[in-house]
Amino acid sequence: MQFFLDTANVDEIRAMTATGLVDGVTTNPSLIAKSGRDLVQTIKEICTLTTGPVSAEVTASDAEGMVKEGEFLRDIADNVCVKVPLTWEGLKATHVLSGKGHPVNVTLCFSANQALLAAKAGATYISPFIGRIDDTGADGMELIGEIRTIYDNYPELDTQILAASIRNVLHVKQSALLGADVATIPANVLQALVKHPLTDKGLAAFMADWESTGQSILP
Repeated sequence: MQFFLDTANVDEIRAMTATGLVDGVTTNPSLIAKSGRDLVQTIKEICTLTTGPVSAEVTASDAEGMVKEGEFLRDIADNVCVKVPLTWEGLKATHVLSGKGHPVNVTLCFSANQALLAAKAGATYISPFIGRIDDTGADGMELIGEIRTIYDNYPELDTQILAASIRNVLHVKQSALLGADVATIPANVLQALVKHPLTDKGLAAFMADWESTGQSILP
C-alpha cells in the first residue's frame, strides 16, 4: 500500500517525506485555503518535495472549465495529478484529461456505482471518503470492499483505490486489509501508526538493561 500525505502544509510535507514513507501528496481547496498561501506556488513547492503524484484540485463546475484548469495545473509540474469531483461534469472532464495522458484523481466518492463510473471514464485514482461515510452512521469500509470487488471483477479497469477522509489508524489498517491501493493520511495519523504501548515498554526495558552495563556502542 502506498501512503500519500493529506495536507498542503509545506513544512509538514518536508518533515514527513524525509522518513521515506511518503509516496505522494493530496491537496484540496480547503487545505490550500488553510495554508494561507498562493495555490500555484504551494503546489509547485510541494512537487519539489516528492517525486510521487501531487493531487491538485480544480474549482470549475463545468467540464470545459475543469479541463482548462486541469491542464493549467499540469503545467506546474510533471507530477501533478488533476483532482476532479465525482459529478457528471467531472466524469466528462476525466474522460478528456485521461485521454490526453493526464493522471486524474476523482474525489468525493460515496458509492460503488460512482467508483465504477469513474473507472470507466479513465480515472487514475478513485477517492472514497471513509470518514465522512462513518459520520452518517454507515460503515465507510464497506465501500472500500465493494469497490475492490468490482474492480477485481473487471481487470481492464486499472483505477487505483485511494482511501480518503481517513481519521485514525484503524481506518488505515482496515483499508490495507481490504486491498486499497493507496491511503491518503494526515500527518498525525501517519505518525500514530508506529505507536504501540508494548513497543514503548519493551524499549524502556532494553535501554534500562543496557545502561546498567555501563557500555557504549561507539568508542
